[in-house]
Amino acid sequence: MRDDLQNLIANTDVFLLDMDGTIYLDSTPIGDMVSTLDSIRRAGKKIVYFTNNSSKTVDEYREKLTRIGFWRDEDIIYTSGMASIWYLRKYHADSRVYLLGTDALKRSYVDSGIHLVEDDADVAVLAYDTSLTFAKIKRFNEMLVKGARYISTHPDLVCPTDDIFMPDVGSFIKMFEASSGRTPEVIIGKPYTYMGEMILDQLAVETSRVTMVGDRLYTDVKFGLNCGFNSVLVLSGETTMDDYRESGIEATLVLDSLNDVAKYL
Repeated sequence: MRDDLQNLIANTDVFLLDMDGTIYLDSTPIGDMVSTLDSIRRAGKKIVYFTNNSSKTVDEYREKLTRIGFWRDEDIIYTSGMASIWYLRKYHADSRVYLLGTDALKRSYVDSGIHLVEDDADVAVLAYDTSLTFAKIKRFNEMLVKGARYISTHPDLVCPTDDIFMPDVGSFIKMFEASSGRTPEVIIGKPYTYMGEMILDQLAVETSRVTMVGDRLYTDVKFGLNCGFNSVLVLSGETTMDDYRESGIEATLVLDSLNDVAKYL
């Protein structure tokens, strides 16, 4: 384990860090995570906070990370919401878009030049809307039934917290499948590769020098495998060691938490 971890650290320039379940639960740091992150930076590694959660904007995440004590000016934040904007601008630049998402994400879409509408959408985007109402559910379902192209920001079934896990977009996908008979044609976030393409493009880093760290097998670890990155599973969130053994998925390394990295920096 020691040699494998030391080799991984030596061959990594960019650490993509999932947030919920990986560096904190809700707003509670996992162990001495502040010191761990500082150790990673001192070793010359780039930290990218990298989350499927599309309910918050970059500014909101920066505020939260600052409040917890994690944020440093050299760090970067990427969300599936950001990646969905990148995808829409690249592949659906002139489309009319209906977004099921928070007001903050809607502002990010508008600021990025995406044409948001309430009726007759060409594209319907399902994000993690923590202000979800029945009226929004009804409107989104109507868009799907009428044939709008169906895009989801990510597939996570639940959002980890330090108490009871909350339903996430993957749960919403199942609801809309039951009501409309449709599933997304495109899913932007982990484990799909769109966010990986965005990272490689924007950071100009080699695939082999990127390590994805997360607590979920079917999003974080599979994302690393799908993109050709190193993948580290941490057992501080959703996945247990029994889950890992039964999954058939092989991570580059399995750690109790990201804090184990600090021992070898």
